[in-house]
Amino acid sequence: MKILLATDGSDYSEEAAGFLTRFNFSQKDEIVVLHVISEIPYEDDYKAQIRQAIRKVAPKILESTVNILKPVNAKIMSVEADGYPDTTIIEKAVSLDIDLIVMGARGIKGIKIFFLGSSTRSVTINSPKPVLVIKRHQGEVTGKMKIIFAADGSDSADETARFLSLMPFPDDAEITVMHVSRSAVSDIPDRYMMEISDEIKEEVARVRTIESAESEKIIEKAQTYLSKRFTNIYGLKKIGDPSIEILNEANISNADLIAVGSRGLRGVKGMLGSVSRRILGHSECSVLIGKG
Repeated sequence: MKILLATDGSDYSEEAAGFLTRFNFSQKDEIVVLHVISEIPYEDDYKAQIRQAIRKVAPKILESTVNILKPVNAKIMSVEADGYPDTTIIEKAVSLDIDLIVMGARGIKGIKIFFLGSSTRSVTINSPKPVLVIKRHQGEVTGKMKIIFAADGSDSADETARFLSLMPFPDDAEITVMHVSRSAVSDIPDRYMMEISDEIKEEVARVRTIESAESEKIIEKAQTYLSKRFTNIYGLKKIGDPSIEILNEANISNADLIAVGSRGLRGVKGMLGSVSRRILGHSECSVLIGKG
């Protein structure tokens, strides 16, 4: 696998580098560490001095990130580029035939939301390649990596499952294939079921049976892809709002990563749907956005 790790020397970029040390890489894998020196428009003497100072710091930023990756058993190379960070990262990923882009996300203490930054958000939305956004883990980091895969039966989810099966996760990594049914009958809390007619109760039971069977099919299909890579695979069915249920499960299980496809706007390739956007913005753990 060929990975592009974008770094700007910040703590959250180095957090992303640290996350990669948990993977089971081999010498067949390659990590390209990229630092983009931002374009400064309207050149004058003052801005030229700033740019010169930034250029002097760039090699140190790359060196610091490469040092974090020393424990990794993969080929490491560093690249310095000029341009606008988001477009340059995508262009480099395409030109170097990268399989996965890895970036960090800023976290704000005391606030359960992560500000991705304009570059990270832009790359995540517009990249034709899968993007892994690393967030500082809020819980205890254990030796066993825990992954939640949000399966919905879509083409983008299937492609994300195939991609996950190719990633060099640790051999003991656990993956939970989770499908959430968003049903009208889920709007009726169980404690109020006694107040509706028997006829409606029967219809609710019938719909829930159908939805449960459909969930099992979706989970089983995803497990077929994932069994090529994972031995610890679990299935989980839920009813309700997908983003809420997935985020809750990630917090309960202390997950390290949520993987979700980029299913979204019709005719706009790569755009994120509401579920993937909410998960990306509110997840306390890292998020992989697959591309169909």
